[in-house]
Amino acid sequence: MFDIEYNSQSKKFLKGLDKNIVGRILNKLEQIRENPFRYLEHYEGKGYKLRIEDYRALIDIDFERKTFLLGLSAKEGESTRDNFIKFLSFGFE
Repeated sequence: MFDIEYNSQSKKFLKGLDKNIVGRILNKLEQIRENPFRYLEHYEGKGYKLRIEDYRALIDIDFERKTFLLGLSAKEGESTRDNFIKFLSFGFE
């Protein structure tokens, strides 16, 4: 089973959402911990994306530590590519 790490942008993003939406996002993230590649789609170059209703989670995986690095969630229609580039450049705290 994989662990999940959130960077500060992801935490801030989730705090700004309605509690029902946050609950659905967290439930989906729990599902991928056990069987990640059933849900994750490979994203251009490095990383993966996960569709959660109208939102996208951009994920990097540290296979050695068995950890998902959740960088940023973007609402569908926003520039997922730009958000993913920001995610890779900010890294994790």
